[in-house]
Amino acid sequence: MPPAPMPTNRGPAGPSTAEKLKMGAMMGGTVGVIIGFIFGTVNIFRYGAGTNGIMRTLGQYMAGSGATFGFFMGIGSVIRTDASPIAAEAFARAQRRPYIMAAQQAYRPHSK
Repeated sequence: MPPAPMPTNRGPAGPSTAEKLKMGAMMGGTVGVIIGFIFGTVNIFRYGAGTNGIMRTLGQYMAGSGATFGFFMGIGSVIRTDASPIAAEAFARAQRRPYIMAAQQAYRPHSK
């Protein structure tokens, strides 16, 4: 069976808002888990694991940090990509090459 024809009147499509939310949450969750591992390990070395044991205490640090940072990173990635057309146009204007203006003749009064 041949593949379905692609529409030709559309430009390149980027990721949807939900995909951007998932991507931001995954990146933030990954960074949060790593930071939770580092901080959890330091705190276990300094203060001990307590009654929960080493693995459970470390897992709580990692899960809490990963969930918190993933949540805020996901929301931030959606907010950042949900720009108004005015802001997008201003950004495009700022990124284009400047116009080269012709030099103007300096004003010099006639000396007598």
